[in-house]
Amino acid sequence: MTRPLRADSERTVRAILDAADRVLAENPAATLQQIADAAGVARTTVHRRFASREALLDALVQDMLEQMEAVIDDSRPDTAPPLVALHELSAGYIRVKSRWRIADAHPSAAHEDVVERIKAKNRALFQRLADTGTIAPDTDLDWAIRVFFALLHEAIERRAATGNEPDTLAALVTSTLVGGLRGV
Repeated sequence: MTRPLRADSERTVRAILDAADRVLAENPAATLQQIADAAGVARTTVHRRFASREALLDALVQDMLEQMEAVIDDSRPDTAPPLVALHELSAGYIRVKSRWRIADAHPSAAHEDVVERIKAKNRALFQRLADTGTIAPDTDLDWAIRVFFALLHEAIERRAATGNEPDTLAALVTSTLVGGLRGV
């Protein structure tokens, strides 16, 4: 079990992760020195926090996944009305994922636990949507979730191009998804 970091250490790690996201998005071959410079810390500080470039990338992915899980939890998928939860989840995902710049950061086996929790929470919300008749009860939930993430991707692209607010785009995602899955 790892000890929690002190507040100043947490700020340093946050600065390094944010800088890594920015710098690696612009230059995937960027050095740890370039990341340290962008974070405003010494290269030795980066090495103290992350043993290798791979460890830094792994921490960046872990951070991204934890942010996604927090978005799910904040949308109250178990207690909020399902359509409200879907809208809040959509807006949160759009907010969080719009900030991520690094495209080639992908979960590995080390992230399996959080990935599985995220999948289960998304599936539970979509099951509630089906159970309440918000979407057709016989909806293929795996397909619906894939469509949801495709719509979110398009919303994030639109936000980058137009600057639309996450809530506006979430309304578009929600109405498109529910309208298409409501059934006849």
